Amino acid sequence: MHPDLTGQVVLITGATGALGETVTRVFLEAGATVGGVARSWAGKQKPPRFVPLEADLTQPDAAKRVVSSLVESAGRLDVVVHVMGGFAGGQPVQETTDATWNGMMAMNLNAAFFVLRAGLAHMVPSGKGRIIAIGSRAGVDQGPNLSAYNVSKAGLHALVRTAAAEVKDSEITVNAVLPSTIDTAVNRSAMPAADFSKWVKPESIGASLLWLASDESKDINGALIPIYGRA
Repeated sequence: MHPDLTGQVVLITGATGALGETVTRVFLEAGATVGGVARSWAGKQKPPRFVPLEADLTQPDAAKRVVSSLVESAGRLDVVVHVMGGFAGGQPVQETTDATWNGMMAMNLNAAFFVLRAGLAHMVPSGKGRIIAIGSRAGVDQGPNLSAYNVSKAGLHALVRTAAAEVKDSEITVNAVLPSTIDTAVNRSAMPAADFSKWVKPESIGASLLWLASDESKDINGALIPIYGRA
């Protein structure tokens, strides 16, 4: 039986991505009101109990604005699910460009910092809340030719653990899930010869996020939870 989040207000970043769309659906099906953040919602469907929010979260003040907007619209903020992220690489360290390095830091680490900072600024005064980020197996099990991506995700993991330590005496929890390769259309297209059956399904990640957002997970804080499938 899935947790019931009826009456809860959830902010989901990266809501138009392949994983973000699934996560948004999972939380709506659990009864939550969802504020979905994307760069643009033009032409996108907006289901009931859904608040579309447009922002470039790599900019320092954008996260604060979307949190304030959701609280003004929905009246509260209970959960932040930071799905937004990106992938780039393919070169060894000595060939990695400034653009690749800075882009991965902006998308995977800086944006996470801005979102966690804004979410915690709202949650800490009340002493309650859930924050969950999408980390990566690559942040703990580094492979070659992905220095910018690996380091940006490792930094995200350190940010999660630091924030968790800072709120350990409250009813706020901060955790991350660490998928391996996710079974999306983009990944299948990029790796057509792979065995897709070994990849992690977005629905599996969504179910884990939903549990971490619920009261059932109140004793889990500062965890980096692997979701590797059979990859």
